[in-house]
Amino acid sequence: MIHALSTHLFVNHRLTVALLTRIHQAGIPAVEIFCARQHLDYRNKEQVAELGHWFRDSDLKLHSLHSPMYNDEIWGRSGPHAVVTITEPVKSKRLQMVDEIKRAIEVAEVVPCRYLVQHMGVGGEEYDERKVDAAFAALEELTIFARQRGVEILLENIPNQLSSAERLLQFDELTHLGLNFVFDTGHAHMNEGVERAFSLMKDRIRSTHVHDNNGKEDAHLFPLAAGSAGTIDWKNAMQLLRSREDHYPLLLELKERADTGNQLENVKLVFDRLEDQ
Repeated sequence: MIHALSTHLFVNHRLTVALLTRIHQAGIPAVEIFCARQHLDYRNKEQVAELGHWFRDSDLKLHSLHSPMYNDEIWGRSGPHAVVTITEPVKSKRLQMVDEIKRAIEVAEVVPCRYLVQHMGVGGEEYDERKVDAAFAALEELTIFARQRGVEILLENIPNQLSSAERLLQFDELTHLGLNFVFDTGHAHMNEGVERAFSLMKDRIRSTHVHDNNGKEDAHLFPLAAGSAGTIDWKNAMQLLRSREDHYPLLLELKERADTGNQLENVKLVFDRLEDQ
């Protein structure tokens, strides 16, 4: 399978051309850039322009952008007002969040990419028809804005009552937006299970987020790492992913490990171990 890496692994560090060079030198052909302002400040034209110049001269491909989850530079720790969610029922607040996501999509004007990964709600959020209506209104606007920049919005299955695999399909039946999906292995493991979620989503999966957990905590663990608390059956998961591998890359979305100095060496080991399954 084609390998790709989310820069979520380095989300607490500034995204620089030096970091992208290291990723490319590790033999990884494509990346997803996580739009968190402490990492990639999508409002900072100088940072975006620098990355744009680098990508134009590099063979590393920008596969996708991950939509911002917070509007601050400290991972939402400035308070609840920093959360960016398209399920906000209050229109005036939601429009501010939609504008924030648009600023991230504008990165594609400088660094072209194919997809924007979008959450519908936040972790643990309960189902509410008002929130479904809010998400529809937001995505109607965002889809047009993204399409004008050559970007397709993908919805991700996340651990809440709005975004399980079944709920995503119901959302499409209600709205007829025709959006495709990102299949997240860790989130599926916390919801209906990897096999069940994949069977529901498989026809519309266009990208992946591959990581492990214990079925309860969204830990973004390295799959098949020694001593890992992850409990996903990776032999079965890889058989499922290979069944439609022409539709998406094997894209790792991992959390930085404090117990190791060279994160990219561990990433290479993960790819090798997954391919051996």
